[in-house]
Amino acid sequence: MISRRTFTTAVGLGLGATALPTDASAAAPTTTVPNTAPGARTGFADLKRVRAGVLDIGYAELGPKHGPAVVLLHGWPYDIHSFVDVAPLLADAGHRVIVPYLRGHGTTAFLSPTTPRNAQQSAIALDIVALMDALRIRQAVLAGFDWGSRTADIIAALWPERVRALVSVSGYLITDVASQRNPLPPKAEHTWWYQYYFATDRGRVAMETRQNRHDLCRLVWDEVSPTWDFDDATFERTATAFENPDYAAIVIHNYRWRLGLADGERRYDPYEQRLAARPPIAVPTIALDPALDPFLASTDGSGYRRFFTGPYEHRVLAGIGHNAPQEAPTAFARAVLDAERLAVRR
Repeated sequence: MISRRTFTTAVGLGLGATALPTDASAAAPTTTVPNTAPGARTGFADLKRVRAGVLDIGYAELGPKHGPAVVLLHGWPYDIHSFVDVAPLLADAGHRVIVPYLRGHGTTAFLSPTTPRNAQQSAIALDIVALMDALRIRQAVLAGFDWGSRTADIIAALWPERVRALVSVSGYLITDVASQRNPLPPKAEHTWWYQYYFATDRGRVAMETRQNRHDLCRLVWDEVSPTWDFDDATFERTATAFENPDYAAIVIHNYRWRLGLADGERRYDPYEQRLAARPPIAVPTIALDPALDPFLASTDGSGYRRFFTGPYEHRVLAGIGHNAPQEAPTAFARAVLDAERLAVRR
């Protein structure tokens, strides 16, 4: 297989991926964003904390306090550093940018030791709604990937008044637990190997053991981003977020719950019942499909197009794997700004 370094040099990923629109509504010109090479920045200057719902949430904040808000949401096994190059681009464009650690990650902590370490999808979404309330953000552009896409999708579907526009990597990711019982084609199941590993006690112990957890997460990075030429320091900066004392419990519960192998909390049942119906998303949306993401059955967006009923564009990120914002910061930031333009045009 072609090496990361050779492929990176060949297609010039240092200047960000080419975003290829594949939907008829994507004919409008895109916003100009300065080209930023992945890894141009290594961290956030200042981290903050705020009590929100059942959590004390750690987050980075950039940009003017009264600028239009953007909330950037990471996935697994990642953290806020997925947006270390994206956030300054949006701040420079005049936005108030909030990048929170999801529950169980980094400096985010539960307020009570008795709160269930629950990672079902509606609980994580309500964390972000509570964060917006705590920061007095009435409405924001939400943008994310992996767990972050799912979280942003849920908020856009259930509380559309809180979402000015949406950028969702991999499109519509709201989980219907009942449908998860249906097997995927074998090749797709193979890609999800860790999901089944986490369903075992052996996988749980691996996530609770520092070195095994570190090495497993690094393996996932390597597998799902085959051309991203990241260095050891880049991974290690994110790996510190995995030292959260609730990390293993949150990760294990998330994947077991999605397979129907772990219960959620009854107080979230009304939200999960609405989500099981696969509610449409009417807010202005740009869906991004990374061309080299192994989790995607295809990159044309046709499998989820029907769920987006408002202004919409679909883009393919050429030469990019799963961690879209960190691999292609310029293209991701451009999508956020263009999504906001969709909202203005509505």
